[in-house]
Amino acid sequence: MKLATVKIGGKEVAGLVHDNGIVLIKTINEVEQRNWSQSVFGLIESGQLEDMQEWYKGRGKERVKELPAFAFDDVTYAPIYRNPRKIWGIGMNYVKMRSELGGAAGGDPVFFMKPDTSIIGAGDTIEIPSQSKKTTAEAELAIVIGKKCKNIPEEEALYMIAGYTTALDTTAADIHAENPRFMQRAKSFDTFFSFGPVIVTKDEVSNVPALQVATVLNGEIQHENKVENMIYNPAYIVSFLSQVTTLLPGDIIMTGTPGATVIRQGDVVECRIDGFEPLLNSVVQ
Repeated sequence: MKLATVKIGGKEVAGLVHDNGIVLIKTINEVEQRNWSQSVFGLIESGQLEDMQEWYKGRGKERVKELPAFAFDDVTYAPIYRNPRKIWGIGMNYVKMRSELGGAAGGDPVFFMKPDTSIIGAGDTIEIPSQSKKTTAEAELAIVIGKKCKNIPEEEALYMIAGYTTALDTTAADIHAENPRFMQRAKSFDTFFSFGPVIVTKDEVSNVPALQVATVLNGEIQHENKVENMIYNPAYIVSFLSQVTTLLPGDIIMTGTPGATVIRQGDVVECRIDGFEPLLNSVVQ
């Protein structure tokens, strides 16, 4: 199942994405006599997402084909949601080939956080701050947490995931290079975290390690790699972070990038992942 948030009548509302377009959750509620949240965050936080998935896997997948839908060309996407409790990023998590490290991770993951004021969605604009002369963007597979969890073992971690989405992590690279201690500052500017346009529930992603993640600039692939070449796989990342803090429904975890690209005025940067709608953002200085 795929979900998105779209702008309709001045409001940001959740919809179910299928081949014919986007059916609003409001429409599904009215026809199916349900009371599901009309926000993606509400569906995840309340636990209603699992109920909706069961409906979709049963009669819902065929039912939505009969319901009124907005054509893809007629909608404007919003961020999937705007107020997660936490946004995590994992750094330096890919090798060109996993064999370079003998298949083993070295030390603990490097991680950072982003404020929710950095959030933008598909089609929004990344704004390079005046303080930065070298800003970069990185395509990443992002995990969306579905259940509250703390101190979970790696073998249970995948059960805590609601789904996956595309993300772009933007960094004032020159500020970070000036002093490694400035990493949090370099990551925290407004518009420096884009995610969406669609969240894909985990049951729809059958082979996560085989996913190809690409950082694309102006239509040209700059870097690409497969999830199987991560040093720390998604289950390990969720388990590791749960040892640090309680993970909550709707928390977002960027899993690392195959590579960063410098972005400038007028560029269009993209996160491209197999089986996901691409995430594109324009750039202004």
